[in-house]
Amino acid sequence: MDRLGVVVIGRNEGERLRRCLASLAPSGAPVVYVDSGSSDGSQAWARERCAAVVELDPAVPFTAARARNAGFERLLALRPDLELVQFVDGDCEVAAGWLDRAVRELSARPGCVAVCGRRRERFPGASVYNRLCDIEWSTPVGQARSCGGDALLRADALRAAGGYNPAVIAGEDDELCVRLRSRGGTIWRIDAEMTLHDAAITRFGQWWRRAVRAGHCYAEGYALHGRPPERMWLRHNRSTLLSALLVPGLALLGAWPSRGWSLLLLAWYPAMLVRYGRANLRRGLPPRDAWTYAAFCLLAAFPQLQGQVRYLRSRLGRRASRIIEYKGAS
Repeated sequence: MDRLGVVVIGRNEGERLRRCLASLAPSGAPVVYVDSGSSDGSQAWARERCAAVVELDPAVPFTAARARNAGFERLLALRPDLELVQFVDGDCEVAAGWLDRAVRELSARPGCVAVCGRRRERFPGASVYNRLCDIEWSTPVGQARSCGGDALLRADALRAAGGYNPAVIAGEDDELCVRLRSRGGTIWRIDAEMTLHDAAITRFGQWWRRAVRAGHCYAEGYALHGRPPERMWLRHNRSTLLSALLVPGLALLGAWPSRGWSLLLLAWYPAMLVRYGRANLRRGLPPRDAWTYAAFCLLAAFPQLQGQVRYLRSRLGRRASRIIEYKGAS
Protein backbone atom coordinates (compact mmCIF):
# COMPACT_ATOMS: atom_id res chain seq x y z
CA MET A 1 0.00 0.00 0.00
CA ASP A 2 2.92 2.37 0.56
CA ARG A 3 3.76 2.25 -3.17
CA LEU A 4 0.24 2.81 -4.43
CA GLY A 5 -1.22 5.98 -5.90
CA VAL A 6 -4.59 7.02 -7.28
CA VAL A 7 -5.56 8.94 -10.41
CA VAL A 8 -9.02 10.50 -10.54
CA ILE A 9 -10.31 12.05 -13.75
CA GLY A 10 -13.34 14.27 -14.13
CA ARG A 11 -15.24 16.98 -15.93
CA ASN A 12 -18.01 18.93 -14.20
CA GLU A 13 -18.67 16.21 -11.64
CA GLY A 14 -19.46 18.56 -8.75
CA GLU A 15 -20.84 16.64 -5.75
CA ARG A 16 -19.94 13.35 -7.41
CA LEU A 17 -16.27 14.35 -7.32
CA ARG A 18 -16.53 15.36 -3.67
CA ARG A 19 -17.87 11.91 -2.77
CA CYS A 20 -15.14 10.28 -4.85
CA LEU A 21 -12.28 12.08 -3.14
CA ALA A 22 -13.81 11.65 0.31
CA SER A 23 -13.96 7.89 -0.23
CA LEU A 24 -10.23 7.82 -1.02
CA ALA A 25 -9.09 9.87 1.98
CA PRO A 26 -8.95 6.93 4.47
CA SER A 27 -6.46 5.05 2.29
CA GLY A 28 -3.75 7.68 2.77
CA ALA A 29 -2.58 7.10 -0.81
CA PRO A 30 -1.51 10.14 -2.86
CA VAL A 31 -4.31 11.23 -5.17
CA VAL A 32 -3.83 13.14 -8.43
CA TYR A 33 -6.93 14.74 -9.92
CA VAL A 34 -6.99 15.50 -13.65
CA ASP A 35 -9.59 17.96 -14.88
CA SER A 36 -10.82 18.23 -18.45
CA GLY A 37 -12.09 21.79 -18.67
CA SER A 38 -14.64 21.82 -15.84
CA SER A 39 -16.72 24.96 -15.40
CA ASP A 40 -18.16 24.04 -11.98
CA GLY A 41 -15.15 24.84 -9.81
CA SER A 42 -13.98 21.23 -9.46
CA GLN A 43 -10.36 22.28 -9.83
CA ALA A 44 -10.34 24.63 -6.86
CA TRP A 45 -12.18 22.19 -4.62
CA ALA A 46 -9.83 19.32 -5.54
CA ARG A 47 -6.68 21.35 -4.77
CA GLU A 48 -7.59 21.30 -1.10
CA ARG A 49 -7.86 17.50 -1.04
CA CYS A 50 -5.40 16.08 -3.58
CA ALA A 51 -1.64 15.72 -3.77
CA ALA A 52 -1.77 17.43 -7.16
CA VAL A 53 -4.28 18.78 -9.67
CA VAL A 54 -3.62 18.68 -13.41
CA GLU A 55 -5.67 20.88 -15.72
CA LEU A 56 -5.54 19.71 -19.32
CA ASP A 57 -4.90 22.23 -22.07
CA PRO A 58 -8.23 22.79 -23.89
CA ALA A 59 -6.35 23.39 -27.14
CA VAL A 60 -5.93 19.61 -27.41
CA PRO A 61 -9.13 17.49 -27.62
CA PHE A 62 -10.15 16.06 -24.26
CA THR A 63 -10.28 12.28 -23.82
CA ALA A 64 -10.40 10.10 -20.73
CA ALA A 65 -7.28 8.32 -22.01
CA ARG A 66 -5.36 11.57 -22.25
CA ALA A 67 -6.46 12.50 -18.73
CA ARG A 68 -5.39 9.15 -17.27
CA ASN A 69 -1.96 9.41 -18.92
CA ALA A 70 -1.46 12.92 -17.55
CA GLY A 71 -2.44 11.80 -14.06
CA PHE A 72 -0.16 8.79 -14.22
CA GLU A 73 2.79 10.93 -15.30
CA ARG A 74 2.22 13.38 -12.44
CA LEU A 75 1.87 10.51 -9.98
CA LEU A 76 5.21 9.07 -11.13
CA ALA A 77 6.81 12.48 -10.62
CA LEU A 78 5.48 12.53 -7.06
CA ARG A 79 6.30 8.89 -6.35
CA PRO A 80 9.12 7.53 -8.55
CA ASP A 81 8.91 4.20 -6.69
CA LEU A 82 5.24 3.78 -7.61
CA GLU A 83 4.27 0.14 -8.20
CA LEU A 84 0.46 0.23 -8.35
CA VAL A 85 -2.00 2.80 -9.62
CA GLN A 86 -5.75 2.88 -9.09
CA PHE A 87 -7.70 4.71 -11.78
CA VAL A 88 -11.09 6.09 -10.79
CA ASP A 89 -13.67 8.07 -12.71
CA GLY A 90 -14.75 11.21 -10.88
CA ASP A 91 -18.40 10.12 -10.78
CA CYS A 92 -17.52 7.03 -8.73
CA GLU A 93 -17.16 6.49 -5.00
CA VAL A 94 -14.56 3.86 -4.04
CA ALA A 95 -15.88 1.11 -1.75
CA ALA A 96 -14.33 0.74 1.69
CA GLY A 97 -11.71 -2.00 1.68
CA TRP A 98 -11.41 -2.17 -2.10
CA LEU A 99 -7.80 -1.01 -2.35
CA ASP A 100 -6.61 -3.51 0.29
CA ARG A 101 -8.45 -6.35 -1.43
CA ALA A 102 -7.21 -5.43 -4.90
CA VAL A 103 -3.59 -5.17 -3.73
CA ARG A 104 -3.84 -8.63 -2.16
CA GLU A 105 -5.21 -10.07 -5.39
CA LEU A 106 -2.38 -8.60 -7.45
CA SER A 107 0.18 -9.90 -4.95
CA ALA A 108 -1.31 -13.39 -5.18
CA ARG A 109 -1.27 -13.40 -9.01
CA PRO A 110 2.23 -12.56 -10.34
CA GLY A 111 1.08 -12.59 -13.97
CA CYS A 112 -1.90 -10.35 -13.31
CA VAL A 113 -1.49 -6.75 -14.47
CA ALA A 114 -4.96 -5.36 -13.74
CA VAL A 115 -7.72 -6.09 -11.23
CA CYS A 116 -11.26 -4.77 -11.15
CA GLY A 117 -14.34 -5.57 -9.08
CA ARG A 118 -18.05 -4.86 -8.99
CA ARG A 119 -19.22 -1.43 -10.06
CA ARG A 120 -22.76 -0.56 -9.02
CA GLU A 121 -25.11 2.30 -9.72
CA ARG A 122 -25.79 4.66 -6.82
CA PHE A 123 -29.42 5.32 -7.79
CA PRO A 124 -30.60 2.38 -9.92
CA GLY A 125 -34.22 3.20 -9.15
CA ALA A 126 -33.99 6.85 -10.23
CA SER A 127 -34.60 5.99 -13.89
CA VAL A 128 -34.79 3.04 -16.21
CA TYR A 129 -31.52 4.24 -17.75
CA ASN A 130 -29.65 4.07 -14.44
CA ARG A 131 -31.03 0.58 -13.94
CA LEU A 132 -29.74 -0.43 -17.37
CA CYS A 133 -26.27 0.75 -16.37
CA ASP A 134 -26.41 -1.29 -13.17
CA ILE A 135 -27.27 -4.41 -15.18
CA GLU A 136 -24.50 -3.61 -17.67
CA TRP A 137 -21.90 -3.44 -14.88
CA SER A 138 -22.88 -6.91 -13.58
CA THR A 139 -20.28 -9.03 -15.36
CA PRO A 140 -18.85 -12.48 -14.51
CA VAL A 141 -15.93 -12.79 -12.11
CA GLY A 142 -12.70 -14.53 -13.05
CA GLN A 143 -10.11 -13.97 -15.74
CA ALA A 144 -11.39 -11.35 -18.17
CA ARG A 145 -10.46 -9.85 -21.51
CA SER A 146 -10.75 -6.30 -20.26
CA CYS A 147 -11.60 -4.05 -17.33
CA GLY A 148 -13.43 -0.76 -17.14
CA GLY A 149 -12.14 2.68 -16.30
CA ASP A 150 -12.02 1.85 -12.58
CA ALA A 151 -9.19 -0.62 -12.03
CA LEU A 152 -5.93 -1.24 -10.16
CA LEU A 153 -2.97 -1.67 -12.52
CA ARG A 154 0.71 -2.47 -12.17
CA ALA A 155 2.65 0.67 -13.03
CA ASP A 156 5.45 -1.14 -14.85
CA ALA A 157 2.97 -3.02 -17.06
CA LEU A 158 1.18 0.21 -17.91
CA ARG A 159 4.47 1.90 -18.84
CA ALA A 160 5.57 -1.08 -20.93
CA ALA A 161 2.30 -1.03 -22.86
CA GLY A 162 2.74 2.66 -23.64
CA GLY A 163 -0.12 3.89 -21.46
CA TYR A 164 -3.59 4.67 -22.73
CA ASN A 165 -4.14 5.69 -26.34
CA PRO A 166 -5.00 9.41 -26.01
CA ALA A 167 -6.77 9.49 -29.39
CA VAL A 168 -9.43 6.95 -28.36
CA ILE A 169 -12.51 8.82 -27.09
CA ALA A 170 -14.42 5.81 -25.69
CA GLY A 171 -13.46 2.27 -24.75
CA GLU A 172 -9.88 3.35 -24.06
CA ASP A 173 -9.66 0.81 -21.23
CA ASP A 174 -10.65 -2.05 -23.54
CA GLU A 175 -8.06 -0.92 -26.07
CA LEU A 176 -5.36 -0.79 -23.41
CA CYS A 177 -6.27 -4.28 -22.20
CA VAL A 178 -5.67 -5.66 -25.69
CA ARG A 179 -2.09 -4.41 -25.50
CA LEU A 180 -1.62 -5.58 -21.91
CA ARG A 181 -2.74 -9.10 -22.84
CA SER A 182 -0.59 -9.13 -25.97
CA ARG A 183 2.42 -8.73 -23.67
CA GLY A 184 1.41 -11.78 -21.62
CA GLY A 185 -0.44 -10.04 -18.80
CA THR A 186 -3.72 -11.29 -17.36
CA ILE A 187 -6.73 -9.31 -16.18
CA TRP A 188 -9.00 -10.44 -13.36
CA ARG A 189 -12.43 -9.36 -12.22
CA ILE A 190 -12.91 -10.35 -8.60
CA ASP A 191 -15.99 -10.80 -6.44
CA ALA A 192 -15.64 -7.59 -4.42
CA GLU A 193 -17.38 -4.24 -4.25
CA MET A 194 -15.21 -1.71 -6.06
CA THR A 195 -17.03 1.52 -6.88
CA LEU A 196 -20.43 3.16 -6.64
CA HIS A 197 -21.17 4.93 -9.91
CA ASP A 198 -23.57 7.81 -10.52
CA ALA A 199 -24.66 7.70 -14.15
CA ALA A 200 -27.22 10.49 -13.60
CA ILE A 201 -29.13 9.52 -16.75
CA THR A 202 -32.70 10.74 -16.39
CA ARG A 203 -33.65 11.52 -20.00
CA PHE A 204 -33.93 9.46 -23.16
CA GLY A 205 -31.63 11.87 -24.99
CA GLN A 206 -28.84 11.16 -22.51
CA TRP A 207 -29.23 7.42 -22.99
CA TRP A 208 -29.18 7.91 -26.78
CA ARG A 209 -25.93 9.92 -26.68
CA ARG A 210 -24.33 7.28 -24.46
CA ALA A 211 -25.28 4.64 -27.04
CA VAL A 212 -23.84 6.84 -29.81
CA ARG A 213 -20.59 6.86 -27.87
CA ALA A 214 -20.70 3.06 -27.65
CA GLY A 215 -21.09 2.79 -31.43
CA HIS A 216 -18.10 5.09 -31.92
CA CYS A 217 -16.17 2.86 -29.50
CA TYR A 218 -17.01 -0.29 -31.47
CA ALA A 219 -15.98 1.24 -34.79
CA GLU A 220 -12.73 2.72 -33.48
CA GLY A 221 -11.77 -0.42 -31.55
CA TYR A 222 -12.32 -2.55 -34.64
CA ALA A 223 -10.21 -0.18 -36.74
CA LEU A 224 -7.34 -0.56 -34.25
CA HIS A 225 -7.54 -4.26 -33.33
CA GLY A 226 -10.11 -5.86 -35.63
CA ARG A 227 -7.70 -8.26 -37.29
CA PRO A 228 -7.21 -11.83 -36.03
CA PRO A 229 -6.62 -13.07 -33.47
CA GLU A 230 -8.17 -10.23 -31.46
CA ARG A 231 -11.12 -9.32 -33.72
CA MET A 232 -12.01 -6.54 -31.32
CA TRP A 233 -15.71 -5.57 -31.38
CA LEU A 234 -16.28 -7.50 -34.62
CA ARG A 235 -19.47 -9.16 -33.34
CA HIS A 236 -20.81 -5.87 -31.93
CA ASN A 237 -20.26 -4.03 -35.22
CA ARG A 238 -21.90 -6.80 -37.24
CA SER A 239 -24.88 -6.88 -34.90
CA THR A 240 -25.34 -3.11 -35.16
CA LEU A 241 -25.19 -3.10 -38.94
CA LEU A 242 -27.63 -5.99 -39.16
CA SER A 243 -30.15 -4.54 -36.70
CA ALA A 244 -30.05 -0.88 -37.68
CA LEU A 245 -29.20 -0.96 -41.38
CA LEU A 246 -29.58 -4.27 -43.20
CA VAL A 247 -32.90 -5.53 -41.81
CA PRO A 248 -34.85 -2.24 -41.94
CA GLY A 249 -33.22 -1.30 -45.24
CA LEU A 250 -34.22 -4.52 -47.00
CA ALA A 251 -37.69 -4.43 -45.47
CA LEU A 252 -38.48 -0.87 -46.54
CA LEU A 253 -36.66 -0.68 -49.87
CA GLY A 254 -38.15 -3.98 -50.96
CA ALA A 255 -41.70 -3.13 -49.91
CA TRP A 256 -42.82 -1.81 -53.33
CA PRO A 257 -41.27 -4.41 -55.62
CA SER A 258 -42.28 -7.26 -53.27
CA ARG A 259 -45.82 -5.87 -52.80
CA GLY A 260 -45.20 -5.59 -49.08
CA TRP A 261 -43.86 -9.10 -48.49
CA SER A 262 -40.44 -7.75 -47.55
CA LEU A 263 -42.00 -6.13 -44.47
CA LEU A 264 -42.15 -9.60 -42.97
CA LEU A 265 -38.42 -9.15 -42.34
CA LEU A 266 -39.39 -6.84 -39.49
CA ALA A 267 -40.52 -9.94 -37.59
CA TRP A 268 -36.81 -10.36 -36.93
CA TYR A 269 -37.08 -7.75 -34.14
CA PRO A 270 -39.60 -9.57 -31.92
CA ALA A 271 -37.70 -12.80 -32.57
CA MET A 272 -34.47 -11.21 -31.34
CA LEU A 273 -36.29 -9.65 -28.40
CA VAL A 274 -37.37 -13.11 -27.28
CA ARG A 275 -33.84 -14.43 -27.76
CA TYR A 276 -32.23 -11.62 -25.74
CA GLY A 277 -34.89 -11.76 -23.04
CA ARG A 278 -34.48 -15.50 -22.50
CA ALA A 279 -30.71 -15.12 -22.36
CA ASN A 280 -31.11 -12.47 -19.66
CA LEU A 281 -33.43 -14.72 -17.68
CA ARG A 282 -30.79 -17.46 -17.80
CA ARG A 283 -28.34 -14.92 -16.35
CA GLY A 284 -30.61 -14.69 -13.34
CA LEU A 285 -32.13 -11.27 -14.01
CA PRO A 286 -35.66 -10.65 -12.70
CA PRO A 287 -38.22 -10.89 -15.54
CA ARG A 288 -38.88 -7.15 -15.66
CA ASP A 289 -35.17 -6.34 -15.89
CA ALA A 290 -34.55 -9.16 -18.38
CA TRP A 291 -37.11 -7.93 -20.90
CA THR A 292 -36.36 -4.23 -20.40
CA TYR A 293 -32.66 -4.79 -20.94
CA ALA A 294 -33.41 -6.89 -24.03
CA ALA A 295 -35.62 -4.17 -25.53
CA PHE A 296 -33.04 -1.45 -25.00
CA CYS A 297 -30.26 -3.66 -26.42
CA LEU A 298 -32.27 -3.90 -29.64
CA LEU A 299 -33.08 -0.20 -29.69
CA ALA A 300 -29.44 0.76 -29.00
CA ALA A 301 -28.42 -0.48 -32.44
CA PHE A 302 -29.76 2.71 -34.04
CA PRO A 303 -27.75 5.26 -32.01
CA GLN A 304 -24.77 2.89 -32.19
CA LEU A 305 -24.99 3.03 -35.98
CA GLN A 306 -24.93 6.81 -35.66
CA GLY A 307 -21.75 6.50 -33.61
CA GLN A 308 -20.15 4.24 -36.22
CA VAL A 309 -20.94 6.75 -38.96
CA ARG A 310 -19.58 9.55 -36.80
CA TYR A 311 -16.28 7.71 -36.42
CA LEU A 312 -16.03 6.97 -40.15
CA ARG A 313 -16.69 10.62 -41.03
CA SER A 314 -13.92 11.75 -38.67
CA ARG A 315 -11.51 9.19 -40.05
CA LEU A 316 -12.27 9.96 -43.70
CA GLY A 317 -11.97 13.67 -42.97
CA ARG A 318 -8.75 13.03 -41.03
CA ARG A 319 -10.16 14.90 -38.04
CA ALA A 320 -9.62 14.05 -34.39
CA SER A 321 -12.76 12.67 -32.77
CA ARG A 322 -14.34 14.72 -30.00
CA ILE A 323 -15.64 13.30 -26.75
CA ILE A 324 -19.35 12.46 -26.66
CA GLU A 325 -20.88 13.68 -23.39
CA TYR A 326 -24.22 12.46 -22.12
CA LYS A 327 -24.53 14.39 -18.84
CA GLY A 328 -23.96 17.97 -17.79
CA ALA A 329 -22.57 19.52 -14.64
CA SER A 330 -23.62 17.99 -11.35
